[in-house]
Amino acid sequence: MAFFIEVLLGGLLAGVMYSLVAIGFVLIFKASGVFNFSQGALVLFGALTYVNLVERHVNAWLAFAITLIVLSAIAVAIGQWVLRPLANRPPIVLFMATLGLSLILEGSAQLIWGAQVHGLDLGIDDRPLAIGGVMISLFDLFAAGSAAALVAGLSAMIRYTRFGLSLRAVADDPVAALAVGIRLPRVWASVWALAGFTSLVAGLLWGARLGVQFSLSLVVLKALPVLIIGGFSSVGGAIFAGLLVGATEKLAEVYVGTAIGGGIENWIPYVLAMLFLLMRPSGLFGETPVERV
Repeated sequence: MAFFIEVLLGGLLAGVMYSLVAIGFVLIFKASGVFNFSQGALVLFGALTYVNLVERHVNAWLAFAITLIVLSAIAVAIGQWVLRPLANRPPIVLFMATLGLSLILEGSAQLIWGAQVHGLDLGIDDRPLAIGGVMISLFDLFAAGSAAALVAGLSAMIRYTRFGLSLRAVADDPVAALAVGIRLPRVWASVWALAGFTSLVAGLLWGARLGVQFSLSLVVLKALPVLIIGGFSSVGGAIFAGLLVGATEKLAEVYVGTAIGGGIENWIPYVLAMLFLLMRPSGLFGETPVERV
């Protein structure tokens, strides 16, 4: 039982970090209806910028502030100068635009910072911590706690603040929101800046775990099952689905993967997502689109 709890907790802690990446997608999708595939490139660009500044002996907090400004500026520029002019185009056009932006950002990161792998030390030892007879990684606990605090803060902001009310109004009906005086450009710019912030935090946490390298942009693929299961427009759905995916992949790897040769952790979340696409395409908490015929 102690081993089962360890595996389950490890999955749940990883799931919180999946949720953090997925929330960046949800924020942009709620505000503009765009699936931003370049979110993974923003995660990579933020981590590379931070670690290179620190390696050049810039104070860690100053490096964080500089990287946040740079990443927020890039995210806002993408929203204002690339995606807004394409607002009335078919969804496939918007998707291809964000896919192209992803490749441009990755190429720019390599041009500016190089392609070498960097180690990232956040000052937290990755050592086991015994809690009630259960061994938990101290770094995993710190990373999950940081991600959970950010996720809770974003959820509270969306639910209880004036900005959150504006965001929900824009998500429900942009034309009606504009009619009652909500400034759509300001809301969109704020959402993209928030997406840049979540990308930076996700990049630092995942970079400290995996190393800051170009495969870090592929962490976006871990968020796709979370979005499908939770729903593209629900912050709460991203949180719940992240926990579900994290727990499922770890338990499946340990208890099922050993019987079939291993490697199940990498693809079992997509099997789960496929089942949801077949049975509930809008996800657990997503809104089913209603169209007047």
